[in-house]
Amino acid sequence: MISSRDVTLSFGTGHARTDVLRGIDLDIARGESVAILGPSGSGKSSLMALLSGLERATSGEIRVGGTSYGSLDEDELARARRGRVGIVLQAFHLLPTMTALENVAVPLELAGAPDAFETARDQLQAVGLGHRLDHYPAQLSGGEQQRVAIARAVAPRPQILFADEPTGNLDGETGGGIIDLLFDCRAASDATLVIITHDPSLASRCNRIIEMQDGQIVADRAA
Repeated sequence: MISSRDVTLSFGTGHARTDVLRGIDLDIARGESVAILGPSGSGKSSLMALLSGLERATSGEIRVGGTSYGSLDEDELARARRGRVGIVLQAFHLLPTMTALENVAVPLELAGAPDAFETARDQLQAVGLGHRLDHYPAQLSGGEQQRVAIARAVAPRPQILFADEPTGNLDGETGGGIIDLLFDCRAASDATLVIITHDPSLASRCNRIIEMQDGQIVADRAA
């Protein structure tokens, strides 16, 4: 499902050059759950940004679902992500002027999905927010906002679900519930799940753990 070969990411030039990722070779099979584990600054979030198509590699090749990202322009890359890739971020990124229902439904509608609001309502009910459809983000707790973000990510039934430190802004109990929900959603759609984390206990819930340090993969093992 995901393949990268000798992928690098660098910023700046000359003495100001910073190498964020250095020679990443990685294969992730369809349906796998994979944790990318490492300390802050190890390059794990940057790797997710490249694999999800949010950023472009400096060099190397990335293929997702058989499509090479390097050959696509920005519009083609957006189309390649749409419906195929779902992303859950630590900061939620909900639109404050839209209700929970609208935050999930409007992206579906813009993508041309039929019955966008019905699908969004069903997905919000599935994550336990059927009673909060008309509430705005400011009226929701952090855990509820993350549930909306998960509903938005999984509503198009993506083949791949990325989650970057999805519990980083939540307390332990709420975060545990969010992780349970994330794995339930993955199972329901048989999606490939890639979780970026610095938490070994969360990583152990995945099928496979990839450890990063200083922009390189230093270990790749079954959980």
